[in-house]
Amino acid sequence: MIGPGTRVLVTGGSSGIGAATAEAFAARGCHVVVVGRNVAALTELARRIGGASCVADLTDPHAIDTVCSEADKADVLVAAAGQGWAGRLIDTPDGDMETLVGVNMLAPMRLARAALLGMRRRSGGHLVFVSSIAGHMAVADEAVYSATKAAMNAFAASIRHEASPHGVGVSVVVPGVVDTAFFSRRGTPYSRRFPRPVPAEAVAERIVRAVERRRPEVFVPRWLRFPARLRGVAPHLTDALQRRFG
Repeated sequence: MIGPGTRVLVTGGSSGIGAATAEAFAARGCHVVVVGRNVAALTELARRIGGASCVADLTDPHAIDTVCSEADKADVLVAAAGQGWAGRLIDTPDGDMETLVGVNMLAPMRLARAALLGMRRRSGGHLVFVSSIAGHMAVADEAVYSATKAAMNAFAASIRHEASPHGVGVSVVVPGVVDTAFFSRRGTPYSRRFPRPVPAEAVAERIVRAVERRRPEVFVPRWLRFPARLRGVAPHLTDALQRRFG
């Protein structure tokens, strides 16, 4: 259970899902440390929720070392930071590929390792990875982003085996389209007719419940589980549906 005394570390806390998640845990009495790059936004959020801030750029390996020291003390780690990029693979610059892999894969892996070491010592805790439906559906023009999210799905499933014997839960939360600044930051607005964006607060509540109920995998909204599973058995059909509604 979570509540007063539970120490929660949330990456991507400057805005969007990360900020909403920090508020949701704080509302349950947890002590929340938010990680991000926007000093003003982090300071204001930490003040509002009675938590603490850790300014760090997760594209910088040295900055991640600082966050790892916080992760070692966390009872709950929520890896919500994410970087997006939309466009054809042949147009994707090397630097953007490296940023996507660094923020979406390497940073959560390193933080999970640090957090898991501390949780093993305390015989309990929970790791949460915010993935994306793109990691299941292989979204067109998001090849590298989809690959990083698919990798996190596999990573979480794998470490669940080594975490479980020590009382540590591992959850993957899979949002669809979320109403945040993610799309404007990546440089390409969301223009698909379907699905409609969901509020970041809805994802945050599902993250908290995933920890409370020790759910291994959560889709937001729930119906996204169906196309994700369908792709596993009928990839040609899901490809056709994506082209139809994309």
